[in-house]
Amino acid sequence: MKIGILKETSDKRVAIVPDLVKKWTEQKFEVLFENGCGEQSNFSDGQYQQAGGRGHKREEILSNGDILIVIKPLEDKETSKIKKGCLVISNYQPFFKTDLIEDIANKELSALSLDMIPRITIAQSMDVLSSMASIAGYKAVIMAADHLARYFPMLTTAAGSIPPAKVLVIGAGVAGLQAVATARRLGAVVEAFDTRLAAKEEVESLGAKFVEVEGAKDDASAGGYAVEQTEEYKQRQKELIFEKCVKADVIITTAQLRGKPAPKLVTKEMVKEMKPGSVIVDLASSTGGNCELTEDNKTIVHDNVVIIGNSDLASEVPQHASQLYSKNIENYTKVFFKEGEYELDLENEIVKSSCMVKEGNLLYQKQ
Repeated sequence: MKIGILKETSDKRVAIVPDLVKKWTEQKFEVLFENGCGEQSNFSDGQYQQAGGRGHKREEILSNGDILIVIKPLEDKETSKIKKGCLVISNYQPFFKTDLIEDIANKELSALSLDMIPRITIAQSMDVLSSMASIAGYKAVIMAADHLARYFPMLTTAAGSIPPAKVLVIGAGVAGLQAVATARRLGAVVEAFDTRLAAKEEVESLGAKFVEVEGAKDDASAGGYAVEQTEEYKQRQKELIFEKCVKADVIITTAQLRGKPAPKLVTKEMVKEMKPGSVIVDLASSTGGNCELTEDNKTIVHDNVVIIGNSDLASEVPQHASQLYSKNIENYTKVFFKEGEYELDLENEIVKSSCMVKEGNLLYQKQ
């Protein structure tokens, strides 16, 4: 059975690194890789060849692969080139758009969506969302420090003392916690806000102060996402965040609602009151952003505040991001890869949750 590794058209990462190619060839899979698929992640064609892979043009892999693996879903014009019965593994984000998986079903293919792997204990090693979020949280702080016109740490010099930067992290999930840890390592004073009280202990263990608004609705079944809050709570939240924003040098926002636009937590009025030269990094930009002024995939300046909208910061650390991504896929495929073949057992909780389409049958709406 042939596994095809495709080059990303709008991402520096690659889904599979040479180490995994070697393991799969030893398991009797034939691995085809698109020429140059790993070059932006510092993995050469030679490394893939040494691992047992065979280089091909993109069109040949699309038409010959029994299993295709790509980080971002293929466009319709390429999906039409895939042979009938092929299994495509990607990130379909069906909560936001179902047209991609409907297209897969219409072409009698199968599709597994990595972002739909259940966030349960036995699937932690397969969780690409958490792996990539951790990198994004780290990179968000590095970018903020690069744009900030001030130091992060406190410094005492012969020329005088410099106070530490104040960082506010909104959303203390995986990305937020890594942002907290990174900002603390750089010497900043950090506060973090989250509606989930479970985050309080984790925030404080990293040496940051937890900003709490009483009366939050918490849903442990939300898979790590925030949940919609009452209007009364939102008003109290807005007042407290306003108070914290105007004192912050850097704001990192990560809050997202599954299947809904990101909550607007930093308003235009808050930005106007922030100190000149402050920086906002909005990791929720792809779903509308937590800042009212955010523009996805753009860096803008408004009222002397730099606002960076980027939900794909993991791709800015492509080598390690690819290694982690590939390891997640290795652990995931162990569930259904068997001696050079695969079997999608819908009785398995992990497969059932992540299988969007099986042999042309659309399953997502039935879950």
